[in-house]
Amino acid sequence: MQTILDVKCKAFAVRIVHFYKFLTSTQKEAVLSKQILRSGTSIGANARERLNAQSNADFINKLSIALKEADETQYWLEILLESNIIDKKMFSSLNDDLKEIIALITSSIKTIKQKEQ
Repeated sequence: MQTILDVKCKAFAVRIVHFYKFLTSTQKEAVLSKQILRSGTSIGANARERLNAQSNADFINKLSIALKEADETQYWLEILLESNIIDKKMFSSLNDDLKEIIALITSSIKTIKQKEQ
C-alpha cells in the first residue's frame, strides 16, 4: 500500500526529471541540473527503502537519509533561484512540494521515535 509520502515523493521525482530536462535544454545548465536531479530523485528512493527496514533504527536511518537529500535539493533550488537560472514562481512551486515532503518525513521520524519510548 502506498502512503501519501510515497505518492508525494514519486510525483516530486517526476517533476525533478522534467525540471532537469528544462534546465538542460532551455537554460543550457549542466552542472547544477545534475546535482538537483540526483538529490531530488534520491528522496523517494531512500524513503521507499524504509519499507524493507530491518528495525525501527534502520527505518529512521532510511528516512533520515531521505531528509538529507531533501535538504540538499532545497539548497540547489536556492542556488538556481539566486543565480537567476530559475524565477521565483518556478522556485516556489517546487519548494512548496519539497517543504511538504520534508514535513511528512519529519513527522514519520518523530512518530517512530515516540513509539520507541
